[in-house]
Amino acid sequence: MPTTTDFERIVRGAGLRVTRPRLAVLSAVHDHPHLDTDAIIGLVRSDLGAVSHQAVYDVLRALTSAGLLRRIEPTGSPARYEARVGDNHHHVVCRACGAIADVDCVVGIAPCLAASDDHGFVVDEAEVVFWGRCPGCTTTTSQPSGGNSRV
Repeated sequence: MPTTTDFERIVRGAGLRVTRPRLAVLSAVHDHPHLDTDAIIGLVRSDLGAVSHQAVYDVLRALTSAGLLRRIEPTGSPARYEARVGDNHHHVVCRACGAIADVDCVVGIAPCLAASDDHGFVVDEAEVVFWGRCPGCTTTTSQPSGGNSRV
């Protein structure tokens, strides 16, 4: 578990000035991956007291731009943030409750970066989202929700 000193070193290493909001946001996202902005704001406010929505948005943007956080946007969900960066992992999302979990690449190191036809692009990231029902939602209902079925 990283300490405040670890987070200070990480922020400085990314060329950013160390501030209490940056440390609080980085800590919140590290401890609670896949949260949306509102949940992060709540955690930061419980840590620091008064902090504006805009300040948290600015910190999330700065930490994401610096490569310290990753922003994911599953269809139909607000943006979520995680501190697991640089490994090109994927996600599984529950259609019923929106729970998100990390999924590693199945074979080798980021095999999904080898596109069948890259059209001349230099591919550096792939986003794969698996959809289904989490164990909790599978046991509470056996009926699929909505018209979001994937074939």
